[in-house]
Amino acid sequence: MAGPGRTGTAAQQSVAALDTSLTRRLEAIGTGAYVVDEEGRILAVNTRARDALARTAEDLLGHDAHDLLHRDAHGQPLPRSRCRMRQAFHAGRTAQAEEDYFARGDGSLLPIAWLLTPYAIGDAGAGTLVLFHTAGHTPGTAPQPEPTAGPLPELERLALLADATTRLTSTLDVDEALERLVGLVVPRLAEWVIIDLITEHDEVWRTAVVHAEGGTLVRRDDLQGPMPPVPEASPMPLSRALRGVASTVAGPDTYRREPDSGIAVEQRRLFDATGMHSAAIAPIRSTRAVLGALTLGRAEDPVAFTSADLPLVEDIARRAGLALDNARLYQRQRKVAETMQNHLLPQMPRVPGLEMTVRYEPAPDASQVGGDWYDAFPMSDGSTALAVGDVVGHDLDAAAGMAQLRNMLRAYAWAQQEPPSRIVTRLDQALQHITDVDMATMIFARIEASGDGQWQLSWTNAGHPPPLLISHDGLAHYLTEGHGIVLGTGSGTPRPDATTMLAPGSTLVLYTDGLIEEPGRSLDEGLNRLRRHAAALAHRPLSSFTDHLLRRVRPTDNEDDVALLVLRTPSATTRAG
Repeated sequence: MAGPGRTGTAAQQSVAALDTSLTRRLEAIGTGAYVVDEEGRILAVNTRARDALARTAEDLLGHDAHDLLHRDAHGQPLPRSRCRMRQAFHAGRTAQAEEDYFARGDGSLLPIAWLLTPYAIGDAGAGTLVLFHTAGHTPGTAPQPEPTAGPLPELERLALLADATTRLTSTLDVDEALERLVGLVVPRLAEWVIIDLITEHDEVWRTAVVHAEGGTLVRRDDLQGPMPPVPEASPMPLSRALRGVASTVAGPDTYRREPDSGIAVEQRRLFDATGMHSAAIAPIRSTRAVLGALTLGRAEDPVAFTSADLPLVEDIARRAGLALDNARLYQRQRKVAETMQNHLLPQMPRVPGLEMTVRYEPAPDASQVGGDWYDAFPMSDGSTALAVGDVVGHDLDAAAGMAQLRNMLRAYAWAQQEPPSRIVTRLDQALQHITDVDMATMIFARIEASGDGQWQLSWTNAGHPPPLLISHDGLAHYLTEGHGIVLGTGSGTPRPDATTMLAPGSTLVLYTDGLIEEPGRSLDEGLNRLRRHAAALAHRPLSSFTDHLLRRVRPTDNEDDVALLVLRTPSATTRAG
C-alpha cells in the first residue's frame, strides 16, 4: 500500500540523490575531480576542483565541461577536434596528458595535468571521471617528488581507488562484490588474484583464485575451497593478514622453508601451481572485524611487488572489506526477514470442492518483509473466510501490525456469527485502541457452497482494490459493491456488505495494490492490465494462472510488496465426474 506523503517527482529525487552520492565519493579523492555524463555535462565536482578553478558548484554543475573549461595556451577556446580529452571521452577509454589548460573563474589560465577514465554512475548510466592537478605538481598541499618506477602514478592510483569505491559500494550481493573486486585488480595490477574469506564460523575459505589469460579471466577451481585454521602466532604473510596484523610482500622462497601450519602448506602449493614470483598480501577488514585477505600475484610480469605497492593494495582491500561487510549484513537481514515473513503468512486450508493458491512477493528494495498479507480459515458455521489486506509501509513495523490485524480478525470472525461488515467494524474499533496500526485496507469475505453447483461469496471492502472475478469463458469484471472507507479513520461510518454467486469454473482474484500500481500511470490503467491478462489466462491451471498473472501484471519498477490469493470453483465437468 502506498504510504501517505509520496510527493515530488521521482526524477528530481533521483538527480539530487545522484549528485549527493557522487560528490561524497569525489571528496575522498586527493586531487581535483569531477564527473561528466554521456553528453559531457558536469554531474558532480569536489572541493579541490572548485578551489583550483575558482568556481562555485553552481558555476560548474550542468555545464558542458569542454566548453566551460578547456582552453589553448593563449586562453582561447579549444576546438573539439584538437582536444585530446574530448577524443578519449568519445572513445570511452582511459587517457592522460601532462600539459593542458583550464579556464578559471577569475579569467586566468590554469596549467594542468589530467587523467580521464570511464566511471560507472549507477542507474543513471555511464559517466566519465576527470582527475586533474596543476601541471608539474602531484596532488596535495605541496609539490611532491616524482614516483618511483614501481607504484602507479598518483592520478592513476586515485582513479583506481575512485573506481573501486564506486563499483564495490554499489552492490549488496557478496558474490557480485567479489566479482567486481577481481575485475578491478586483474590484469591492471596483477595477473593473479586470490581472495580468502573468514566465514561466520571462523573458518577460512579460499573463495577465488583467478588468472588473467589474454583478455579473459580464468577461475582455478582446483585451488579454491576450505583452508586450514589461522595460526595464532605464525609470522607467515597470509596468516598475519588473516589475523589483521599487517600487509606483506611475499614470494615462493617465503614458503620454501619448513611449514609452520597447514595454511603455509597451502600457500606453497599455491605458488607452485600458479608460478607467481611475487605477491602482495593485505587484510580485508571491515570496521568491526577482519573478513579475510586479498593476494595479488605476478608471474609473467617481471616487475616484483615492493613495499611501495602495499598502501594501494591496502586501500583496495579496505574498500572491499566495507563492501563485503555491508553485503553480508544485508543478506543476513534479508534471511531473518524472509524467515519472519514465512512464519507470519499462514498455510492455506483445504476446502473440499475449491482450488486455492497464494503468492507473496516482497518489495524489491525493502527488507523482504512488509504489511501486505492474505489469509483463509474455516468459520464456525462451516463457511470459509478469505482476507487480503495491506498495512501502510513495508518494514518490520508494518509486518508486526499486519500480524496483530490478522490475528484479531480471526478471533472476531470465529466468535461472531455476523456478516463481514459487522466483523470488520468491530476490528476497526479495536484497531484504534489496542494496536499500533495507523491505517490499513482489506477485503474480508466468506464463501460457502449453495447446494446447486454454485458458491456464494459475501464480502465487505475497507478501502481496498476490488476483487476480480473471471468466468470459465474468460469474462472478467470487478466486484465493486460493498466498498467502504479504510481502517483507522475513526469515522464510525457504516460498512456495506455485498453478495454474488460464483458459477462453476469461476476464478476469484484477491490482491494488494502493489500488483497494479505503477509510477506515472493511473490506477485505472493497472486495473485494466490486470483484467485483460486474467481473462487471457482463464483456462490455465490455477497455479500456472497465478504465476503468469503475477509475472505479467506486476510493474517492473514496483516499489511495494504484493499479496495474492486466488481461488477457483469446480467446473461443471469436474462435478459431473
